[in-house]
Amino acid sequence: METVDKIKQQISENPILLYMKGSPKLPSCGFSSQASQALMSCGEQFAYVDILQNPDIRAELPKYADWPTFPQLWVDGELVGGCDIIIEMFQQGELQPLVKQTAEKYNKSEESE
Repeated sequence: METVDKIKQQISENPILLYMKGSPKLPSCGFSSQASQALMSCGEQFAYVDILQNPDIRAELPKYADWPTFPQLWVDGELVGGCDIIIEMFQQGELQPLVKQTAEKYNKSEESE
């Protein structure tokens, strides 16, 4: 599978997805740490991809997303942004409802199957 196809599959299969350096419990950079902490504070499950373990994704995702840096938060198939945007949205109370509504939407669709 080509890297871009793998990225598309990850984004389509995970309603809330954070591409980051390291993992939420062991982030490998300050920006990834801040972004994952803000997401965890929203209280919903989210998926993550450690780009340090996936150099192919690390190389291709910035081109695919047209976003040069990590972390990258994708919600419901759309790029939300990087660390600054995630923190700003969290502080303004915009991230929590976005994450919660997306999680509820996908939880409902799983229950109805």
